[in-house]
Amino acid sequence: MQCSSDDLSLAQSLADHADALTLSRFRALDLVVEKKPDLTEVSDADKGVELGLRSILQRERPSDGVIGEEFAQTSGSGRTWIIDPIDGTKNYVRGVPVWATLIALRDDSGIGLGLVSAPALGRRWWALRGHGAWTQESFLNTDVPRQLRASEVNEISHASVSTSDQNGWNKESKDTLEKIVWRNRAYGDFWSHCLVAEGAVDIAAEPELALYDYAALIPIVTESGGVATQFDGHPLPIFDAQANPSFLTTNSKLHGFVTELLNP
Repeated sequence: MQCSSDDLSLAQSLADHADALTLSRFRALDLVVEKKPDLTEVSDADKGVELGLRSILQRERPSDGVIGEEFAQTSGSGRTWIIDPIDGTKNYVRGVPVWATLIALRDDSGIGLGLVSAPALGRRWWALRGHGAWTQESFLNTDVPRQLRASEVNEISHASVSTSDQNGWNKESKDTLEKIVWRNRAYGDFWSHCLVAEGAVDIAAEPELALYDYAALIPIVTESGGVATQFDGHPLPIFDAQANPSFLTTNSKLHGFVTELLNP
């Protein structure tokens, strides 16, 4: 069954649930933070959000599977919800407001729905296959969503790029990219790619991500007219939860040039 407007409504409700919990624990003095076996951090809020969303999905979509960051994958009828309870946990535990809950729905055709909710920024982004990409900015005190459009910048020297930290990069490629663009800033995690969908940034790149890190971002970028691939231009492995590919999002004008630059 293809992703539908009913699924989007459910995703919005899931995000509301997540926002309430993450905001209630943000900057909490008793926040519990642990190290996972891969030495990344996880808080009680990460675990609480994922458990809460899994519980709602079990009630509302019992035949669907779930892939999450913190708990084991469950199989279903062919549709799978993909959840990152808090993308940007390091920011979250240090009191930096750049973090979000990422929710995606995969059907037989790919990732058909994506939603990113960043309540501390007062922002939410979402897309449903064939229905465009949208954002809502609660700090503007309006309930009217705004449709997203990737930029039309077609000269690399005029482009704004957002990259991740220094880990995992081909240093020569990264240095070259940063030298020839108009502006380079590391906005971080989900935000870089949402800004590509908004047309505020033209290129965003991260050398290694898990499926739950990028699944929700794919339809948001592509429905805005942008492109989402690996660094070499190959499609992202959306049916392999064990893969850790590179993730590149750009407007449609610059994608070919950037993939050539990142693969000398």
